[in-house]
Amino acid sequence: MKLFQQLLVAPAALGLLAPVAATASELNFDGVDQYASQEQVTSISQFSDVQPTDWAYQALSNLIERYGCVAGYPDGTYRGQRAMTRFEAAALLNACLDRVTEVTDELKRLMAEFEKELAILKGRVDGLEAKVGELEANQFSTTTKLKGIATMTLGGAGETGFGDNVTANYDVRLMFDTSFTGKDLLRTTLRAGNFGDSVFGNGNTALEVAFQEESGADSVGINRLFYQFPVGESFTVTAGAKVRQDDMLAVWPSAYPADTILDLFTYAGARATYNLNLGAGVGAWWQKDGFSISANFVSNENAAENSAIGIGEDYTVTAQLGYTRDNWGAALAYTYADFNSFSNSNVGLSAYWSPSDSGWVPSISVGGGWSDAPSTDTFGDSSSDSWSWMVGLQWTDMFIKGNALGMAVGSAGQIGDGKCGTTAACTGGIWADGGEETLAYELWYKFQVTDNISVTPAFFWIENSGASDTYGGLVKTTFKF
Repeated sequence: MKLFQQLLVAPAALGLLAPVAATASELNFDGVDQYASQEQVTSISQFSDVQPTDWAYQALSNLIERYGCVAGYPDGTYRGQRAMTRFEAAALLNACLDRVTEVTDELKRLMAEFEKELAILKGRVDGLEAKVGELEANQFSTTTKLKGIATMTLGGAGETGFGDNVTANYDVRLMFDTSFTGKDLLRTTLRAGNFGDSVFGNGNTALEVAFQEESGADSVGINRLFYQFPVGESFTVTAGAKVRQDDMLAVWPSAYPADTILDLFTYAGARATYNLNLGAGVGAWWQKDGFSISANFVSNENAAENSAIGIGEDYTVTAQLGYTRDNWGAALAYTYADFNSFSNSNVGLSAYWSPSDSGWVPSISVGGGWSDAPSTDTFGDSSSDSWSWMVGLQWTDMFIKGNALGMAVGSAGQIGDGKCGTTAACTGGIWADGGEETLAYELWYKFQVTDNISVTPAFFWIENSGASDTYGGLVKTTFKF
């Protein structure tokens, strides 16, 4: 029936079946006789009066080539501009229907010849549909994706060189991302590692990849469990039994890579503000036309992962105002942290810029943070405050396409009035630096061996005020799948 409809539409498009206001001379049968007596044409080029620029050229060509049911006049013309009588239309339609009947009969013969094969294929398709239905019925979601990151490091660090403490460590993360509507996200992350008390697991030389195991080394634990979903077009809500502060921020104000070397450079220069507190939490953000507003609450019954304070937080409340464009962004954030014995306020201002094309111009990330003194009981001076900052540079496609070069310098915390000293309270402050000022430097080059494997040699130097400097080097191998 579909083919028949197409045949009716095509002549109509050509003006063949349109009603005509015919003159008396046109209502004779001479035109029909001429039309019917002409042999069917096999190519549109046989018509001398049909040009490729004519609006119905392609439609007429299809009728000729596919069905061979178009005839012309004895003089080799088609006369497409003149009106067609109903008798001429009937002759054309009869010729086309004859060809359709031939095609239909041929299809019937083919179907009969391959009847067994068609039955086998139909059975296989029905079987596949049944199996797919069974799989869908027994899965909690058909859109769960597994992502994995396995990292191994070999290196050392010490006051006189990185041969003092040589260690090999690993970190493995398996992330299950599930979507039920196509716009929401349920994330479950399993994580294990053995950094623990190694030279790269805590203190000044802690690596970004270091994982403080809650159940001990080599034990698999739940590292993330949260659900994120949109509300309308501009709002996103996140809630979870184990969610980190940055999981609930619309903007991360740094282009310096998240898989950097020293943990210090993970916090966009404002370590106390972006403390990456991990625990039960809830948050929401609004984002539109580059602007964003975020707010979240994270409780912390246990010590936060890589805690910025190190003496345990009860909860943090964070608010952030951000603005981003295609290759740059900035954010101002405030975090109120409540501790076991004190509370304090923390402010961070961070920004980044990335070049449109890779080359000798690096991406630039800068940030700074301020924190007030927790209490006069801890530091002995309520006017004490601390500062942190960082500058990070990264070159993509450096020397070889896919490889990257990076370097950063920064300080985790400096006591503003110099009255903190080296008491236990001071050394257990924003960073356990053993002094009032600490500067850290890192330099690394990532070899992208394959799309999923990279090898990163790195060197770092930590300059301690009033204490011996620390040097370190390592090779980090990362597998992503």
